[in-house]
Amino acid sequence: MDASPQPTLDAIEACFVAVVEGRLTRDEADRWAGRWVADDGLVWGDTSWWALNLLHGVDLPADESGAYLHDDEQLGAWLAELRNRRTGVGTGAR
Repeated sequence: MDASPQPTLDAIEACFVAVVEGRLTRDEADRWAGRWVADDGLVWGDTSWWALNLLHGVDLPADESGAYLHDDEQLGAWLAELRNRRTGVGTGAR
């Protein structure tokens, strides 16, 4: 069993950034997030859970062409939304 500590929201954001910047493959991000999503013994905040579930599935194919269901523009929008949620900008939450 992996004894790694539960990732913080900073670590989740860092994973998003690494995918957007091309330093981490979509498959690697999906597997990393999937490990945490599947662990029923953990408790997550709303923003962390939302972001992990986006990362877990980031490698879904759109069709046989090799294109992804969620393109690079959408990933960038998700990263921006994650940052907004973290600061409470435009969400009414803090």
